Amino acid sequence: MKRVIIGMCFVLAMVMGASLMPAQVRGGVAPWQQAGESGAPVNPPRFRFHWYAVGQNPLGMCFDGANIWTANFGDGTVTKLRTSDGKQVGSFKAGASPAGVTFDGTNIWVSNSADGNVTKLRASDGEKLGTFNAGPAPWWSAFDGANIWVPNGSNAVTKLRARDGRNLGTFKTGYGAIAAVFDSRDIWVTNGGDATVTKLRASDGKTLGTFPVGRAPIGIAFDGTSIWIANRGDNTVTKLQAKSGKNLGTFSVPAGVYGVAFDGTNIWTAGDQGVTELRDNGKIIHFYSTPTTNTSGVVLAGTNVWVTGYNNNAAGKLGNL
Repeated sequence: MKRVIIGMCFVLAMVMGASLMPAQVRGGVAPWQQAGESGAPVNPPRFRFHWYAVGQNPLGMCFDGANIWTANFGDGTVTKLRTSDGKQVGSFKAGASPAGVTFDGTNIWVSNSADGNVTKLRASDGEKLGTFNAGPAPWWSAFDGANIWVPNGSNAVTKLRARDGRNLGTFKTGYGAIAAVFDSRDIWVTNGGDATVTKLRASDGKTLGTFPVGRAPIGIAFDGTSIWIANRGDNTVTKLQAKSGKNLGTFSVPAGVYGVAFDGTNIWTAGDQGVTELRDNGKIIHFYSTPTTNTSGVVLAGTNVWVTGYNNNAAGKLGNL
C-alpha cells in the first residue's frame, strides 16, 4: 500500500511506531486463531459481510438514521449508501484526504486531513454548506448536541458551532490528538503520540484529566457508562470509567485494531483483516475474518454493524448469509 504523507499527521504516525493507516494486506488467513468464548467459532457460518462500493480508501464512517456515509481518503469524496440495501445514493466532493465523517442530526461534517479544515454537507442531498478551518490534520470528530469537536495535529481539539461553523475555541490535549467522543457531558480525545486520552468539559473545554491507555490509541467509543479505546500500537482495547477515568481493564484483540463502536450491548473493533465482537467484560465473542480486506471505521446502523474496507474500496454490512 502506498504510504501517503500528510504533514504533521504522519509525523505523528512515525512517532507512535504504528501507522494511522490500515496495514498492507499480505494474504493468507487472519492473524487470530482463537475461538470466542464457549468455543464460539471464528467467522460464525451464518454471518458474512456484504460489500458495497464506495470511493477510494474509505476510513471513517457515520450513520444518519437511514444512510451510511464514508470518508474516502484516497479520492477526496464522501459516499452515501442506503442502509436497507446498500444502494449508493450519492458521491460528493469534500476536501483533500478526508479521514472522518460526523452527523450532527441534520448535516454531515467531513474532516479534510490534508487541508486543515472541515466541510459541512447537507445530509438530505449532499449540498456543500461551508468549509471551516479546524487546525492542521483534522481527524475523527464528535458532536456534543450543539458543537463539533475536531482533534487535530496541533495536539489540540477545535470546537466549532454546528449551526454556523463558528470557532468557539481550541483546547490542548495530549500529543497526537486523533479521535473524539462525547459521553453526554464531556469530550474524550485519543492522543496517539503519548498513549493517553484527555477528558475535557464540553461547556468550556477545561481539561478534567489525562489518563494512560495502550500504545498508539486511535478509535474511541462510549457505551453509556464507560469509554472504550482502540490501541493500535499494542493490539488492545482499554475500558475507562467515564465518571472518573479509572482503568477497568485492558483486553487483547486481533492485530491491527483501528476503530471501535458500541451496539447497545457489545463492543466491536475494526482492524487488519477482520472485525472483533467483545462483551463488556472484554471477552471475545467472535472474530469475523476478512482475510483480504483491512477494516477501519465501524458503526452500528439499526441492527447491523457496518465497517469500511480500506483496501477494497467498499463498505461492509454484517448480516445473515
